[in-house]
Amino acid sequence: MAIGTPHDVPGAGRIEFWFDFASTYSYLSVMRIEDDAARLGVRVLWKPFLLGPVFKALGWDNSPFLIQKEKGEYMWKDIARLCAKYDIPWHRPATFPHLAVLPLRVALIGAAMPWVGEFSRRIMLLNFASELDHDINSDAVVGEVLDRMGLPARALIAEACSQPIKQRLKEQTEAARMKGIFGAPSFFVGDEMFWGNDRLDDALAFAAGKGAS
Repeated sequence: MAIGTPHDVPGAGRIEFWFDFASTYSYLSVMRIEDDAARLGVRVLWKPFLLGPVFKALGWDNSPFLIQKEKGEYMWKDIARLCAKYDIPWHRPATFPHLAVLPLRVALIGAAMPWVGEFSRRIMLLNFASELDHDINSDAVVGEVLDRMGLPARALIAEACSQPIKQRLKEQTEAARMKGIFGAPSFFVGDEMFWGNDRLDDALAFAAGKGAS
């Protein structure tokens, strides 16, 4: 998959991609969005945020997939089907949801950088396609991903742990709540909101000026 997005295409449509590394359906969209957007000449604006505070504001103290057993059982079957459909690797994680604050902060630092898509895919693959129960919130795991990408891991992790970046992630999460986001992935094209991986194609078509398919 391509590392970059068409940031420099004059007049390219733009799509805001709000996601959390702990989210199963965000996994599907993270793995798809960059290549699909590039084919349509759409620029992806990466918007990492924390689902937990959003759920709490809605009165949920945990993932709705854990709160409602039937919904959770359906989700695992649905994700397996969709990964097969999209030819995306899949292995049900032993721990769900994994805390993902550190990689979200790193993604926030890199949101406008060409490496953010590749970084996000690698974190997602560790979370949802590995037989090992990786702690994607650990310095060691995130640092190894950054090292393998040829990025300055120690400097990026130090920045991610700084107060300004901690505050930025809090502010971005609050911005998600103010925009009316109630789950992930969510997409915005201007003021138009599209919710869920199954609306990614419609959102991209809308951003490309083709209307929702």
